[in-house]
Amino acid sequence: MNTIKYIYWQDENMWLGYLEEYPDYWAQGETMEELQEHLKDILKELTSGDIPCIRRVAELELA
Repeated sequence: MNTIKYIYWQDENMWLGYLEEYPDYWAQGETMEELQEHLKDILKELTSGDIPCIRRVAELELA
């Protein structure tokens, strides 16, 4: 099973979040399950190759 990290929080009656690797692309849901489904949809779109100029987060190894 593949996994990907995401950041989430609750704001009043909504759950908000984004994929750690793609912090510019947020999703929301009325339940945690709905938020997770929307995040999966975003991941599919971002990794499809159809969207140009996607900003990502990476780590740089220093000596």
